[in-house]
Amino acid sequence: MLNKNPFPNAETAEHPPLSTWDDQNAPQSIDGDAFTAPPALTHAELVHLRVRVIALENLVVALLAEGSERQLAVAREMAEYISPRPGFTQHPLTVHAAAQMNHSVERAQRFRQREEPAV
Repeated sequence: MLNKNPFPNAETAEHPPLSTWDDQNAPQSIDGDAFTAPPALTHAELVHLRVRVIALENLVVALLAEGSERQLAVAREMAEYISPRPGFTQHPLTVHAAAQMNHSVERAQRFRQREEPAV
């Protein structure tokens, strides 16, 4: 019999979906206490999350490497936007996130400067 599924290993008993609202018993509505005390993540969930973040970060760098100068400027503007304003408390995670965004733009710049050798 011909398998019509183009992704035969996407969701099987051996390979369940990594994380979706449907398989996590998510609340149907968001009430006041829905996110006040989220359950602790298991080691496997943390590993999957780390892998996904690494993949997303590298995809963003690849997209920025092929993006326009305006797109790079917007990414830098967004990093500046989330940075704490003068007179406000500097939250370490926000400061680090802004620095990481700028680092991603810098990484993309390195790929943009590569040119194919003339043949």
